Amino acid sequence: MNLPSLHDQLPTDIDGFDLLAELSLDLRSTWNHATDEIWRTLDAELWEATQNPWVVLQAASRERIEQQLSDPDFRERVNQLVRVRRDAAEAPGWFQQSHAESVLKSVAYFSMEYMLSEALPIYSGGLGNVAGDQLKAASDLGVPVTGIGLLYQQGYFRQTIDSDGVQGELYPYNDPGQLPVTPLRTEDGEWLRLKISLPGHSVWLRAWQANVGRVKLYLLDSNDPANLPVYRSITSELYGGGPELRLMQELVLGIGGWRLLKAVGVRPDVCHLNEGHAAFAVLERARDFMDESGQAFDASLAITRAGNLFTTHTAVAAGFDRFDLRLIEQYLGRYARERLGIGVRELLTLGRLDGNDDSEPFNMAYLAVRGSGAVNGVSRLHGEVSRQLFEPLFPHWPEEEVPITHVTNGVHVPTWDSAPADALWTKACGQCRWRGTTDTLEQDIREVTDEQLWAFRLASTHELVDYARSRLSRQLAGSGASEEDVEAARHLFDPAALTLGFARRFATYKRPNLLLHDPDRLLRLLSNSERPVQLILAGKAHPADQAGQDLLRQWIQFIRRADVRPHVIFISDYDMLLTQHLVRGVDVWLNTPRRPWEASGTSGMKVLVNGGLNLSELDGWWAEAYSPDVGWAIGDGKEHGDDPQWDAIEANQLYEVLENEVVPEYYDRNELGIPARWLARMRESMARLTPRFSAVRTVCEYTEKIYIPAANRIQSRTKLGGAAGTNLVNWKHALTERWSSIRFVNVAVTSSESEHHFVVQVDPGGLEAGCLRVELFADAMQDGEPERLAMNRQVDDQASHLVYELSVPSTRPANDYTARILPHHEGVAVPLELPLILWQR
Repeated sequence: MNLPSLHDQLPTDIDGFDLLAELSLDLRSTWNHATDEIWRTLDAELWEATQNPWVVLQAASRERIEQQLSDPDFRERVNQLVRVRRDAAEAPGWFQQSHAESVLKSVAYFSMEYMLSEALPIYSGGLGNVAGDQLKAASDLGVPVTGIGLLYQQGYFRQTIDSDGVQGELYPYNDPGQLPVTPLRTEDGEWLRLKISLPGHSVWLRAWQANVGRVKLYLLDSNDPANLPVYRSITSELYGGGPELRLMQELVLGIGGWRLLKAVGVRPDVCHLNEGHAAFAVLERARDFMDESGQAFDASLAITRAGNLFTTHTAVAAGFDRFDLRLIEQYLGRYARERLGIGVRELLTLGRLDGNDDSEPFNMAYLAVRGSGAVNGVSRLHGEVSRQLFEPLFPHWPEEEVPITHVTNGVHVPTWDSAPADALWTKACGQCRWRGTTDTLEQDIREVTDEQLWAFRLASTHELVDYARSRLSRQLAGSGASEEDVEAARHLFDPAALTLGFARRFATYKRPNLLLHDPDRLLRLLSNSERPVQLILAGKAHPADQAGQDLLRQWIQFIRRADVRPHVIFISDYDMLLTQHLVRGVDVWLNTPRRPWEASGTSGMKVLVNGGLNLSELDGWWAEAYSPDVGWAIGDGKEHGDDPQWDAIEANQLYEVLENEVVPEYYDRNELGIPARWLARMRESMARLTPRFSAVRTVCEYTEKIYIPAANRIQSRTKLGGAAGTNLVNWKHALTERWSSIRFVNVAVTSSESEHHFVVQVDPGGLEAGCLRVELFADAMQDGEPERLAMNRQVDDQASHLVYELSVPSTRPANDYTARILPHHEGVAVPLELPLILWQR
């Protein structure tokens, strides 16, 4: 069935039109603005309103396009841009240069949302921001990534604010024909459509392609005319509806997404799950291997999990997606029995602590952990938090040994830097600074003078104030405000005043009203005529989060006071375009989450390249980035729950830092009118933090620490048609059955002035010695790591027990050390793949 598309109705017979289409459909234009002038020439007004080249190209008249393409200068510019694009796609990147011999050929990146461009509104916030920035960085670096997601008919809601400060939600339709995506077609020209089975009916999924530089993003949607109405709406809203709709979306993403990869001939070595929403992909990957190898499901999962990575962004257990038994049986019962060859009970065990407890819901994060060969959090602190959250999956293991590492998020710097920032960094660090190693950037940017930095910052703030005035006046006009109020908005704010920014989702744990704790004190800070401060706010509350909406309404009511209005503005409908302007122009970015509930946070990272400074709670990324010479912090680096008394303490800290440090430093000027102390802090922030918290570092770290090792593991396990999987399953079964029979027979220690000598006798319970690893363990001292020391087995065929020995320095008491027994198998990650452990005491 060949479904028509608006894409097929364009004037492709115009000479050169195909080149314009090629440029307009490459989202590389969102961070490389070389093509902007092309679209501005075709329709300046529409381009400024949409920033969508594909819409501009479609809206332009045939005569206009022909006229421009007949202009030799315009045509040569188009030809040149196409050549540059194609050369960039073929040029070897960092990955090809640094890892040419790697076995890693393909990474499939699954995410529920992607923030790539305002022209493709399939995102909500932080999770999509991370996904979009990592795809862009992968393109820049040449890492072989393919994205998988959903194309939503409506996406996330658009925000309105009424006269009482109450949030309203709008859901405009995303016409696929107006989005920078194209139907994915088979070799014979048919639109690629996939079929998955849901209860009582098959569902057709349409496939689309978006070009993110040299990275392909494939998107699925269920709005196919062949589907029942209830199924056409599966991909209607992002994070809308109830648990049943969410489950269907995650089935489409995970199972449908893996089948789409197979349909287009992509065979991933590594499957990267960006949050647990995509965890069903581990089932479908195992099922796919079952078909290829003839292995059973448990063996296939044991093999394929080695190539799966699960990145968790959740900081509280309640944030994990959970589904009750009825929904799992309804939607996955037949799939489990007929496609996986297992019962529903076996499937449920993968997503529960206790597989036999029918009161326990199915946890998608547990499925992701049990189906992956590596798990990571998204900041150093979040790694610690995640080890606490997943500790129940690894009973008797110390929390610090729960097998979850961290890769701190970073942002795609070229997406978020301003034109003045781009010019400054290009002059100091070169054109290719974000396409590979960033080793020299710190020193290079330190060479920029105070005069250059200050001129750059003033230009950036001017641009923000101009944008804020324009957007606020349009916002007021659209809401029916008086002409006087609309006109006043066009003159609000002073580009020379200290500008604070606060923009994020309005949720109680983010404490957006911490700054509003003492409204009178805040107003005194803002309205000081000698040292004025202005504040720009933005953010949405989830439609189902009434508490978050109440916090938002409190701000709106405060801002609408006549004495406050000149100093604070709220810009509604927080989106990517607004984010870009805010992070480029604010002097200080505020962030006040309740520690440790901010997994990472990326908004504060975006201001770094633009010379903005951070004032934040010591949470997420700021907990590892902060030092007194690069920004400011509140909190004591500890957790206090949701104690309102502690909130009051931190609100007071926030006011004091602003009053006594931030504001005085900004207005402390030398004889040239330059704030030298401020610029010294700004220079250090730019130099030290921008490279460190860029997506270049993040994607390189994922590639070298996780992707390449995972590709090596999966290659090793898939040899011999998957026989390794059967061996692994047999090994696991043997250890699980006999683990309770293993025991310590005797532990002896002799000490001298220089060392302790341990001798441990073990009854292996009928297991071969090679299946076990005996260690000495000692808790960490101060800020160090725990000691984990493998003991040496003494080979004695006549001994009735296994004997292990080890000498350790007597720098700490012998009693600090405890013997323990672990499973052992070459290439198996313990405890991730088998969480058994036996302690001497």
